[in-house]
Amino acid sequence: MKPLSLTYSVDPMPFKKPLRIAGHIFEGIPAVRLELSDGVAVGRGEASGVYYTGDTVENIWAQLEPARPLLSDGIDRASLRTHLPAGGARNALDAALWDIEAATSGITAWKRAGLSDIQPLVTTFTLSADDPAEMLEQLDGYADARAIKLKLDGDLDADAERLRLVHHRRPDVWFMVDANQGYSVDRLSDLAPVLHDAKVKLVEQPVPRGKEAGLEFIRLGIPLAADESLLGLDEVDQLVGRFQVANIKLDKCGGLTEALELRERARVLGLRTMVGNMAGSSLAAAPAYILGQFCDFVDLDGPSFIKSDLTPSVRYRDGRIELPLSLWGST
Repeated sequence: MKPLSLTYSVDPMPFKKPLRIAGHIFEGIPAVRLELSDGVAVGRGEASGVYYTGDTVENIWAQLEPARPLLSDGIDRASLRTHLPAGGARNALDAALWDIEAATSGITAWKRAGLSDIQPLVTTFTLSADDPAEMLEQLDGYADARAIKLKLDGDLDADAERLRLVHHRRPDVWFMVDANQGYSVDRLSDLAPVLHDAKVKLVEQPVPRGKEAGLEFIRLGIPLAADESLLGLDEVDQLVGRFQVANIKLDKCGGLTEALELRERARVLGLRTMVGNMAGSSLAAAPAYILGQFCDFVDLDGPSFIKSDLTPSVRYRDGRIELPLSLWGST
């Protein structure tokens, strides 16, 4: 790799409406958007970090500045993993390196990842943990959705009502919930009957990170997906017996390079995989879309939440996400 220069900026990324989850309300999630240049070709990447590890845009800046000498020396993706910790900074740089590699080699990112082509993917569309009227209004805006993810807030009665309403309004969709650490192992059992009544197919992160003990004894009859309980490749083995699905997010594990290894390790361990995002523009979704080609479940509706996306942008139609080939990773 030639010596690379780095420029970056911050986009406040406000949402169209607040996103409510257990313990938090998000008006938007800022992102760092960066470019690497070798003087001819340019590679782009974007990251927001993850709020529950303290990986904010300020933390991403703090890691990008010391990386400039590494980039000047022409660092590659493999070496990047030895110099920067997992998180948003490494994710954004990793994405930009994939992008610039495609431009300089003539081999697209998806071919370099082992794909002969890429296909539109059925994605979940997320319902905020709002009051019933607001939630149903949002649901009605997802008329084409084939898969829905409902955010829970940890209030058993309120969550049960939300579950019943969504199932009644859209019994046709594949339906999952995301508790965002809002339940304990014991209280999850209390929610089980309504989860089954609502035909829920997947429960994401029901308990807090670090409080997973006991999940191995739960016989919920619905697969559990680890999100906050899985930050990177070094944690995937510990999911076995407690979770059945690994939710891989590039901002957690540090980019597509590690995510592909994480997905393969999960497969070897008998875990199914999910690609997720919290927010971000189409540029952040692009490398995750490549990962999604290998995953069992896809949750990439983040760009639909923000007020202003990039051009060109991902397209949502017929319940699927589709990536314009010119956006990222093309030659």
